[in-house]
Amino acid sequence: MPSSEPEASRYLWLRAAVFALLVLNAGIYLASGTFSEGLDSIAWLTLLALFQLETGAGHRLRSPSAVATVHGIRLAALAAVAVAAAGFLYNQEWLDAINSGLWIAVVVLLEVEIRRPAVVAAHRARFTAALAVLYSGLGALVLVWLSRGEWFDAYDAILWLVAFATIEMNILEAVRRTSIDRGGTRTSA
Repeated sequence: MPSSEPEASRYLWLRAAVFALLVLNAGIYLASGTFSEGLDSIAWLTLLALFQLETGAGHRLRSPSAVATVHGIRLAALAAVAVAAAGFLYNQEWLDAINSGLWIAVVVLLEVEIRRPAVVAAHRARFTAALAVLYSGLGALVLVWLSRGEWFDAYDAILWLVAFATIEMNILEAVRRTSIDRGGTRTSA
């Protein structure tokens, strides 16, 4: 997360702009895409909002009812992602299916990063390599969509990469904040 106030303000505007564009994209997929594309878009948008909430303000989500609500919404969104992915496979929409699989793997790693930071710290090189492979695969899909003239899919994929980069920034800030909270001084982040 940016350290100076102007940087933080720009970062906040970037996150808001990316989220707004993703909401617009979801509307377009709902209006003119397949059922799987619309469902997938809404489900991932919900997961993104939850990740942003948890990594940006998770320290305020301490009540059992708030935690239960977030977990319930996450489970519903994950079920929707699974249904959409199955739809992509059923309809032989291979690029979308591969994209879904890669993003599911990214989310699994992010969940581990958020919930088990000590495990990630102990295996940082492997964890980073796995994320690099997954993000490289997602970047390759952008190039494939561009080569096929599927501009909207490529644009949407780029937005998602930017969105998840902001989540990674939030996670790093949360890890830094946790290390400060535990020891009174910054230990490592």
